[in-house]
Amino acid sequence: MTLALPVIEPTTLDRTAILALQAEIRTLAKARNAVILAHNYQRAEVQDVADFVGDSLGLSRKAAATDADVIVFCGVHFMAETAAILAPGKRVLLPDLRAGCSLAATITAEDVRQWKRKFPGYIAVGYVNTTAEVKAELDYCCTSGNVIEVIDAIPEEHGILFCPDFFLGAHVRRLRPDRKVEVWLGECHVHKDINPHTLERMRQEHPAAEVLVHPECGCAGQLIYAMGQGDIPSEGIHVASTERMIQLVKERPASEFIIATETGIMHRMEQLAPEKQFFAADRAAVCAFMKTITLEGTRDALTLDRYHVSVPAAIADRARLSLDRMVALGPGVARKPGD
Repeated sequence: MTLALPVIEPTTLDRTAILALQAEIRTLAKARNAVILAHNYQRAEVQDVADFVGDSLGLSRKAAATDADVIVFCGVHFMAETAAILAPGKRVLLPDLRAGCSLAATITAEDVRQWKRKFPGYIAVGYVNTTAEVKAELDYCCTSGNVIEVIDAIPEEHGILFCPDFFLGAHVRRLRPDRKVEVWLGECHVHKDINPHTLERMRQEHPAAEVLVHPECGCAGQLIYAMGQGDIPSEGIHVASTERMIQLVKERPASEFIIATETGIMHRMEQLAPEKQFFAADRAAVCAFMKTITLEGTRDALTLDRYHVSVPAAIADRARLSLDRMVALGPGVARKPGD
């Protein structure tokens, strides 16, 4: 299934209007005992109003642990579903129903069932970017932040079915070449287009910059291969999850970074390291689905109690096991804005 990309509507609010809306949202959230979670790829002004900003794993942990009555998930649909599964007693709201995921749309529950029949005895591992129905067919979920911890938790004698992201699956194969790993041919429409040629142009423009590459990117595999062949030096090039990218920005002494992932993450980087400069490996790497979420939509989610995301109990019960395993394994911590 292919999802039609929504049109990205630019923010037309001035700074005064943005601050007023953020204040209104905070007041509404307090009145409803709501927590606002925002993914790293969200609009800057949405990140700034959130209680926690992070990757899928960190936000899943926050959803599972929250004592709030309402979770407003400023992300995409599968993330809100995940929160609904991990926090079954909470009301989960998604500010815009157009917030889908091109990667999650590349595989269905029936696809997984047929795949498992083809490879009996294999353990099914799925990236968290999947629907609840798919998660119900999996043994483990993972994110880019804990995928290797998940793989290593599976006994070595078992083969692995990894879905749906081909590039992340290829990254697993590179890091664990002795494991039997079958990979689904899915991809994120944003990350697949971040290619080596675009990245190389940015490196020529900014020769002193270190490079941070998400393993979902189309350029990741070729970059790692070139480093392994000695064609390009590996110093200053890091293939990392979004949360690890954030850590590297703070840890590395470099003053310039080229960022190969969705551009929304650079807002958080600029907040955490304002003395450093950040350049998008591809300025077009913008997720239209993520950008459907706006301050106005977030406010309306709270005032109108929309859009409620729930998962049927029979599916949620089966999906919870794979998600619980994901939450229990490896790094990934969401942070409060400013941390």
